[in-house]
Amino acid sequence: MIRGIRGATTVDHDQQESIVNATFSLLEDMIEKNNIDPEDTASVFISTTDDINSVFPAKALRKLEGWEYVPVMCMSEIPVKDALPFCIRVMVHVNTPKKQKEIQHVYHHEAVKLRPDLVGANRKVDL
Repeated sequence: MIRGIRGATTVDHDQQESIVNATFSLLEDMIEKNNIDPEDTASVFISTTDDINSVFPAKALRKLEGWEYVPVMCMSEIPVKDALPFCIRVMVHVNTPKKQKEIQHVYHHEAVKLRPDLVGANRKVDL
């Protein structure tokens, strides 16, 4: 079964190092919490709000050992009025026997506001 694993983070401003570091930290956390093997990963989609345009956040994925052959694509979010600014969203498509409720979606920094419903005993959301 292919499952989608969601994650999101924010940065304070459009600066290459901040974007790559925040994305790297988010990906590491998503991988660890869901025990993701790159060999089981079909693809990774990364989107950003339109205020992020200095670097492709996918650069962070290429820093992870073993992930060099995983297809990754960056795209822009639709410009929704009053949307969370400086936001990076990640969707990892992974082959896993886990049930939907066993998947651990990960939200860092201000992105915790995106899915407050996932805050709970078995859904640790990072600040």
